[in-house]
Amino acid sequence: MNIYSAISTNIWKSYLILVLFVTFAGTVAYVLTKGIGYDPSVGILIFIVSIIYSFVSYFFSDKIVLAASGAREIQKKDNPELFRTVENLAIGDGIPMPRVYIINDPSPNAFATGRDPKHAAIAATTGILERLDKAELEGVLAHELSHVKNFDTRLLAITAVLVGFISLLTDMFMRSLFWGNMRNDDRDNRAQGIFLLIGIVLAIIAPVIASLIQLAVSRKRELLADASGALLTRYPEGLASALEKISADPRPLKTATGATAHLFIVNPFKGKGFQGSLTNLFSTHPPIEERIKILRSM
Repeated sequence: MNIYSAISTNIWKSYLILVLFVTFAGTVAYVLTKGIGYDPSVGILIFIVSIIYSFVSYFFSDKIVLAASGAREIQKKDNPELFRTVENLAIGDGIPMPRVYIINDPSPNAFATGRDPKHAAIAATTGILERLDKAELEGVLAHELSHVKNFDTRLLAITAVLVGFISLLTDMFMRSLFWGNMRNDDRDNRAQGIFLLIGIVLAIIAPVIASLIQLAVSRKRELLADASGALLTRYPEGLASALEKISADPRPLKTATGATAHLFIVNPFKGKGFQGSLTNLFSTHPPIEERIKILRSM
């Protein structure tokens, strides 16, 4: 596999998954609203509410994430080497210079956030700055800049809207069943009974399926960022070596939460209780071994 084929494959696969996700969400909306006797337009209304809520969150998410992570913005005089490295990579990638932050934590890790390249920020821990050499750090920063250039934050925001939409629908459906407030004029309709039965099954499994699809999109974008970052530096081994060092460090990132874990280049929990023991099925990142293998095959 070369770098260009890896990029192309991960782009079309992630968007194919997204198309299937939209189709799945629409099917769930139709079945559940019909199952409780409401017009499917109710599902559309809930979808609009989900979009408005997510739109507001989307514009302020970077500030929230950076504050929650304890990140401190720096200028060139504070860490000239880190600042220049980000600056040079941004120029090479043809995107505006993002804001640069440092997180005071010995656990090596990094993430990017921001709704678009003009409002982006990159944060690196003190641990990653101490552990990695220049080529490895460039690989990590190139990976994070690729997330910015590929608009991964925007794509993941769309999947978050769809997950929230399905959660709202299933909650509304289950409440209607519990309180018995389904539409009376449809209760004796045979077709209604079929939709009701299918709706009960979907209400149970749809949130799980939606979450798995969301994770699948996230994993594809991580692989895409790996390939795009390797293309930017022209040195896949730098990122591969960095991933080995980061994953080998047992220290969890103290400020990481379940809501921010997917942003980091490597799972920040590591050995941190239950969250560190989740299986790959429920991980936002592909297995490290797989990522390193792909990078070294380029």
